[in-house]
Amino acid sequence: MTTVLEGRPTGGATAEAGATGNSRSLDAAQYVLTLACPERPGIVRAITGFLADRGFDIVEHQQFDDHVSGKLYLRTAFTPGTAPAEGDSEVSAEGLSAEFEAIAGEFGMEFSIHDSSPQRLLVMVSKFGHCLNDLIFRWRAGSLGAEIAVVVSNHEDLRPMAEAAGLPFIHVPVTAATKPEAEARLLELVEEYQADLVVLARYMQVLSDGLCRSLRGRAINIHHSFLPGFKGAKPYHQAYDRGVKLIGATAHYVTADLDEGPIIEQEVFRVDHSLDPNALVTVGRDAESQALSRAVRWHSQHRVLLNNTRTVVFR
Repeated sequence: MTTVLEGRPTGGATAEAGATGNSRSLDAAQYVLTLACPERPGIVRAITGFLADRGFDIVEHQQFDDHVSGKLYLRTAFTPGTAPAEGDSEVSAEGLSAEFEAIAGEFGMEFSIHDSSPQRLLVMVSKFGHCLNDLIFRWRAGSLGAEIAVVVSNHEDLRPMAEAAGLPFIHVPVTAATKPEAEARLLELVEEYQADLVVLARYMQVLSDGLCRSLRGRAINIHHSFLPGFKGAKPYHQAYDRGVKLIGATAHYVTADLDEGPIIEQEVFRVDHSLDPNALVTVGRDAESQALSRAVRWHSQHRVLLNNTRTVVFR
């Protein structure tokens, strides 16, 4: 069961966001609580009581009861109901987390409390620029729900695009011999730019198992949905040869299993015999850009919870 309590528009939602079924944003909420725990009575009452006792107003609440696994997944966005009185201590996500520990322990919750600080993105690219261009556009328009901090690439091709947007562009070349050093440099850049999320926007290098583990839950990749049906080079040409009627793209978390991480979003377009391979490539790039931007926005708004090999996405 999925429920929404006290859900109301929060302002700042864009037309594009509404078109994808997400008319809410993090803008009106100062804090977001996400959690997963075994199903049992009293969970929502404990949470709402905790927030009410501290004068918070719930602006959005969604939950999903997974009866297969017997777990509950929940996202609650809230804001102070009134301005704090003079002399009151400042509320912080860290302080709220410490206070919430007792309830979490009682119900066996895995939880996080986030403030409204925008997520910082480290975007990785190679030579294809459509996903980067789309992310930059949405970031500059204010509809991405995150800040692009830096662009990292194993090629120089997209430097002009990044620098035209005022973004730092860092070239980290990768060969079979230098891959360990390149991945160590990437982790240094994640730390240096305080990146909350790594976005592989058509980055054409396979990450090592060790790096995937280091970035677990903090890295999103995009690929065409023909995998594993059309592996290797020129998947859209392979799709054309087979006369496909649907093409699409999948945005997922990065894991050591290549292109098989938990799926966040998928986009699909219907096509027909009139589209040649180049036209399919164009449609496919649109699918990739849209699926990736949604996944990045939902992750950045703390709407995506991992459920083993799957995800719960509170859109």
